[in-house]
Amino acid sequence: MSRNGKLSSGLEELHDLLENALVDLQGTDCHEAVSKLSQDITTAFAKSSDAKEDLVERLTEIGLALSGETRLERLLEMIVDEARVLTRADAGTLYIVDSESRKLEFSILQNDTMQVRMGGTSGNEITLPPVSLYTSGNNPNKSNVSSYCALTGETINIADVYEAEGFDFTGPRKYDAATGYRSKSMLVLALKNHEQDIIGVLQLLNALDEEGEIIGFSSDVVDIVGSLASQAAIALTNAQLIQGLKDLLYSVIQSIAAAIDAKSPYTNGHIERVVTITMMIADKVNSIQEGKYADVHFTDDELEELKLAAWMHDVGKISIPEHVVDKSTKLQTIFDRSQMVDARFRLISETIKNRQLEETIAALKNGVGQAELVDIEMRYAVELEQAEEDRQFINSCNIPKEFMSDERIARVMGIASRTFESNGETFNWLTEDEVKNLCIRKGTLTDKEREVIESHAAITHEMLSRLPFPKRLSRVPEYAAGHHEKLDGSGYPNGVAGNNLPLQARIMAVADIFEALTAKDRPYKKPMKLSQAIKILGFMVKDKHIDEDVCQLFIDSGLYLDYAKAELDPSQLEENN
Repeated sequence: MSRNGKLSSGLEELHDLLENALVDLQGTDCHEAVSKLSQDITTAFAKSSDAKEDLVERLTEIGLALSGETRLERLLEMIVDEARVLTRADAGTLYIVDSESRKLEFSILQNDTMQVRMGGTSGNEITLPPVSLYTSGNNPNKSNVSSYCALTGETINIADVYEAEGFDFTGPRKYDAATGYRSKSMLVLALKNHEQDIIGVLQLLNALDEEGEIIGFSSDVVDIVGSLASQAAIALTNAQLIQGLKDLLYSVIQSIAAAIDAKSPYTNGHIERVVTITMMIADKVNSIQEGKYADVHFTDDELEELKLAAWMHDVGKISIPEHVVDKSTKLQTIFDRSQMVDARFRLISETIKNRQLEETIAALKNGVGQAELVDIEMRYAVELEQAEEDRQFINSCNIPKEFMSDERIARVMGIASRTFESNGETFNWLTEDEVKNLCIRKGTLTDKEREVIESHAAITHEMLSRLPFPKRLSRVPEYAAGHHEKLDGSGYPNGVAGNNLPLQARIMAVADIFEALTAKDRPYKKPMKLSQAIKILGFMVKDKHIDEDVCQLFIDSGLYLDYAKAELDPSQLEENN
């Protein structure tokens, strides 16, 4: 028997004792009857007191359980579960008032007779439409019992919905007609927060007696559930506040991530895609039943920790100059200096033409023949052609398509050593800094610029370490900053190697590299074929730069292909194109 059942039973027993005592008092031995009544009343009150203590203890236990539950779905489910236990209700529904206070949204729906559990942790989505709190004319909707409760805050206790007046029970009756169920007794209570705003409605249906027969909800039960509703409202408010803080945190983080991506037209969307790949791999690790990761399981907190780290992994780039982050050609700084070099070569060509003209005029003054004039023209034509070839060569060196071999570097140095005159001054064809940049063997960054780029990982750690993450999320800075570490210890910012590198950082490293390789929106490179990206990952595994097990899981599970089909251009999936 439930605790509130014991309390009701004790009160009924006391009532019966009083009636029996009146009968006994009509007999001859009045003293004996009074003595017996006194003993019986003492026993009945003792039982009633025990029941009350049990009930208080149970409500205390429920209150502690509710206050300790931070998962909103589980909390909502607990509210309905406990209310039904206390009232012996066959069914229960919990509505939550929407953010605009215009409707009641179904949150939990339970019915033991119909074997229905929807919402919460059941995994069954509630598809019923919400209950409007206002009509189309913006008038309060008081015809529905749940909306009436939400609007007024009144508790409604109905013995039989088929006989009740004042409310529209078309919905329950249609449900009964369709399922064969019989809706009868109903108890509806409002859940109020600390500001006395109604945040939800609890609706209980069909209280059952010890024999399983439907009875009405007794008045003492109403008080008990009212106490539970108050505790539940406090717990729900706390959970909503916590969820609100989480939502705010993610909104801020995503805004920062969007701002970082927006700094560069070349990496727009990179962070969000890294988050997607990272969590795909983490979820797959959790689902594995055998092999390397059979004993590895990320908790909900660890998954959230990893997700936050993925969202914030590039936050340090906010301090990196845009012209370094976006350096798509070797001569680019705040602007692409290839335009200056190109203009200089055209100036050189003009100086060559001027020298040709000066030499031709001097030859004519000296009365040279036609053959000498042709020779002058041919010599300068060769010089002009060589200058144009050198200009085109320098332009090709500026774009990082080819590896700069020793021969190409030697040619750049040879071109740079030439001089020309302008306004009485002598200049080299290329400046020292231009030569330094043009001779970068691979990519577009000088050693100094690469150090600036790589510093974003250390800055990420420094920035995130200043944030007061709770204990369960304390390793967000470590994971976020570790996505450029390598198994052989050659990574940055700390050169962490081998088993000292957390699995979470290894997962993020694979995600970050794969996204960068396959990104289809980089204007400075052609979208890479999926097959080529997989080959490069294989090379990086061989060089001990990324984790072999994580990479193999990503490929063997088909996650890479799932991602590719969702994010990449179809042409990248084709082998021959």
